[in-house]
Amino acid sequence: MAAASENTTKDLHAVKKQTTPVRYWHQLKDGKEKGEKKNNQGRWKKIISGKRDVFPGPAPIPKARMKKFARKEKSNEQISSHFSKLKAAVAQSDETSELAQKQAARFDLLLPEEAGFLEGDEGEDTCSISQHDIAEAVDITSGAKYFNLNLAQFGPYRLDYSKTGRHLLLGGRRGHVACLDWQTKHLMCEINVMESINEVRWLHTESMFAAAQKKWLYIYDSNGIELHCIRKFNDVLRMQFLPYHFLLATASATGFLQYLDVSVGKEVAAIATKMGRLDVMCQNPYNAIIHLGHPNGTVSFWAPNQKEAVVKMLCHQGGVRSVTVDKTGTYMVTSGMDKKLKVFDVRTFKTVKSYFLPGGASCLSLSQRGLLSAATGDVVQVYRDVWASETVTKPYMAHRVRAPACALHFCPHEDVLGIGHGQGFTSMLVPGAGEPNFDGLDSNPFRSAKQRQEWEVKALLEKIHPDLISLDPRELGKVDVATFQQRHQDRVEALGFDPLAKERFVPKHKKKGRSSTGNLERRKKQVAHGEKRTLIAQSMEDKMKIQKERKAKQLKESALASQKSSLDRFRK
Repeated sequence: MAAASENTTKDLHAVKKQTTPVRYWHQLKDGKEKGEKKNNQGRWKKIISGKRDVFPGPAPIPKARMKKFARKEKSNEQISSHFSKLKAAVAQSDETSELAQKQAARFDLLLPEEAGFLEGDEGEDTCSISQHDIAEAVDITSGAKYFNLNLAQFGPYRLDYSKTGRHLLLGGRRGHVACLDWQTKHLMCEINVMESINEVRWLHTESMFAAAQKKWLYIYDSNGIELHCIRKFNDVLRMQFLPYHFLLATASATGFLQYLDVSVGKEVAAIATKMGRLDVMCQNPYNAIIHLGHPNGTVSFWAPNQKEAVVKMLCHQGGVRSVTVDKTGTYMVTSGMDKKLKVFDVRTFKTVKSYFLPGGASCLSLSQRGLLSAATGDVVQVYRDVWASETVTKPYMAHRVRAPACALHFCPHEDVLGIGHGQGFTSMLVPGAGEPNFDGLDSNPFRSAKQRQEWEVKALLEKIHPDLISLDPRELGKVDVATFQQRHQDRVEALGFDPLAKERFVPKHKKKGRSSTGNLERRKKQVAHGEKRTLIAQSMEDKMKIQKERKAKQLKESALASQKSSLDRFRK
């Protein structure tokens, strides 16, 4: 019995030795461990010591995860030591950005949601799977997101999802407007404006939306009450809302691109594009540049602070039918009358891929995860990895609606594609389309009314000025060295000396308190005033010398003029 208990004790000691945290044990040169001490029986007893860590410093972060959360590049500009405040501000900005990047990479473990894709059985094509089969296979909540609204009387319909992805806005060509919480199917308002509607668009919150009607632009609230009628914006065909600038960009049939600041209700810019009717429009979410498609096959980039196009690209041999840009601002997808679908790299303005669609694509839309939806008549096809190295040969999913589709829009943070067509609206399930992890401080689908109010106030305080919109937003943090050097040179010429030059006078250190800060500054000022007086005296001497030379020249000319010449007898 004693032998059995002794063996059991040995086994327990062995298990205990295996489960000891190795991190806190430190080996000494003589083979004994630093965290041991002798007990009463003379044996070495192990203790945990936290005096020194075997793994000092923070835990390493994988480079791939750090690259995922990179938002700005570290500034490599060499700033002169004369600009100490600017240098410190740039260094602090880089440090703050790096800290935020590291924290986001560490907290990525707290985002367990993953984007899944539809996978068929062996030999089965995913585009042959119907929406009914998908709705029956998923849970009840996800299956309810596939539905049809039969609205044949007032179609075709334009649509828009709110930034949170919670609310849906529908606008029929024949005047029907409806906004609803599409997940709970709660109708917020439904009105008929009794005239044609070209476009509808949510503003910064789900409490207001804009409708481009037959003649003018109207603003309504979520109860259907008309708030504003903006007569400066007439014949509007397409609209885009810039959420971080609070700007509503409109493209009209008269060829004007106009910007409305919805926070103050004023027109920011009105640009005459001089390129005809504007009915193809999208925005670049990365830099807030507006992309316009034109009947001559070109796509132009516009900013509100420039009267001319930033970039013009010849994309198709026929007219451009639709344009869309991914959320990173890297790729632009266009479709034209030549029945081609092209993918462009916006950074290099070169074609990445070119596909031929037998029927052409009338509408395009890109999801948050890079899925591309294209409508060809009444058939809507979804493609994966259209800009990958391998050429896409077949669609990822396909669905046939009741009438030709005229509007496509992916719902943010949901695997849902909204389709507006002549017979109403269809909500299509597209697995892997939405970003599963949302930013609760930016677009929270579950926020309350109080949280929405607080977010609105904060967004207004952080509103970006329209003049800061540029093709490359990274240039805003750089120093314009050429302009600064020219201004500095002009200042040196005006003052007569270089105010940023290195100090020539270094006061000698004196004892008995005569080298206090005040005394040093006083002596520096005396020397500086002396040098300045010397420069002024020198400039005055130069000025007097120039005046004397000028006066001597005038006297010489007058003396020559007073002398008589033999040719004077020929003068009348």
